[in-house]
Amino acid sequence: MLKTISPVDGRVYVERPAATATEIDATLQRAQAAQRHWRGVPVPERAAIMERFCAAFEVRGAEIAAELSWQMGRPSRYAPNEVRGMLERARYMTSIAGEALADIEVGPKPGFHRFLRREPLGVVFTVAAWNYPYLIAVNSVVPALLAGNAVVLKHSAQTPLCAERYAECFTAAGLPAGVFQVLHLEHADTERVIRDSRVDFVAFTGSVAGGHAVQRVAAERFIGVGLELGGCDPVYVRHDADLAHATLNIVDGAYFNSGQSCCGMQRIYVHESVYERFAAGATELVRQYTLGNPLDAATTLGPVVRSSAADAIRAQVQSSIKAGARPVIDERAFTLSKPGTPYLAPQLLLDAPPTSTVMREEIFGPVAGVMKVSSDSEAVALMNDNAFGLTAAVWSRDEAAALAIGDQLQTGTFFLNRCDYLDPALAWVGVKDSGRGCTLSVIGYEHLTRPKSFHLRVTT
Repeated sequence: MLKTISPVDGRVYVERPAATATEIDATLQRAQAAQRHWRGVPVPERAAIMERFCAAFEVRGAEIAAELSWQMGRPSRYAPNEVRGMLERARYMTSIAGEALADIEVGPKPGFHRFLRREPLGVVFTVAAWNYPYLIAVNSVVPALLAGNAVVLKHSAQTPLCAERYAECFTAAGLPAGVFQVLHLEHADTERVIRDSRVDFVAFTGSVAGGHAVQRVAAERFIGVGLELGGCDPVYVRHDADLAHATLNIVDGAYFNSGQSCCGMQRIYVHESVYERFAAGATELVRQYTLGNPLDAATTLGPVVRSSAADAIRAQVQSSIKAGARPVIDERAFTLSKPGTPYLAPQLLLDAPPTSTVMREEIFGPVAGVMKVSSDSEAVALMNDNAFGLTAAVWSRDEAAALAIGDQLQTGTFFLNRCDYLDPALAWVGVKDSGRGCTLSVIGYEHLTRPKSFHLRVTT
């Protein structure tokens, strides 16, 4: 039995039996059979179903948002944002499906008609994470279906209701039976599904260790794998930044969702000329968070996902302090923050050495490190000196200077004067240990289809 322990109060919020071998086999058999028909449905008809899916999801938005708070601890005041974000991505990917999946003409040649067609892969197995359960899953689920694939979704045991809400909304939209299905799985059975010859692509979001495990299993077969893994994302505040705007946005980008974001701003590099002012402003903002029950409207910082995660974060903070980082937040000011619980005070670590844990590892909690730099070149070197490469941001009034920095950064997305946002019109990619593959944008469809060449000699 898979159990969801709510970080709100420690009770079992959801229980689901893990799928049996017979159920797994039947699910994959239905998916494969349904996909043979679905691939022949014209793209405009698929898009119409996706539009109805979005409408059904929107109607259930309040219920979905409330469940999010119970399952993974996000404050109720912010939970509706995920509903809106999911709809934004789903509707955008629907709007560009016709263009993205259209035949590609390669130019005239006397006596021939030549073009490329994007064909669906078959059955896509999506393994989604709990921290942004709808926003993560939508990146592969909706475009995979629009491209003519069938999808089997395995969600985190922390957020099983999210998978079920997807299924309910697709049923309400009239998606043919078997085209989208849900499996609640143990780890061993997840590997069994990846090994199954009826699965043609795996979209995984999770830890670096989880990504390695998925890649090892998938390497036994010739199938594609999309890996959206971790981050320890850097931000640089230049000497010419709008400091008030930068401070407000960076703190939000670091601590939103209790810091449980692969693209959260964990490493903050600040030019020495504005370092003290930034440090003072950021410290004041972090102190203003209200740690509490996420169902309370006054709460701005909820618990992390589980007590063991909070304990691990505490250890990473202590390691950073021992390395020389200077903590400026007094945990005693956050009365709910106690060892052995998922309630954890935020922490800001100033003067963090480049070798400290906060500047090297993904912490996945309400913690950020700040370091002083003397130049753009020093900032670039430090920003690149990390195993991860998901996003990076610069705050500056000089767009040309910022672009010059962005060109040098080893990252999948570069931001200027903003952070921690996925624009569905842009490709979402990672480099280094942040993964490989691509979701969203027109390019995202390329990873969920295969090109097929048509070379026709025309006779008269």
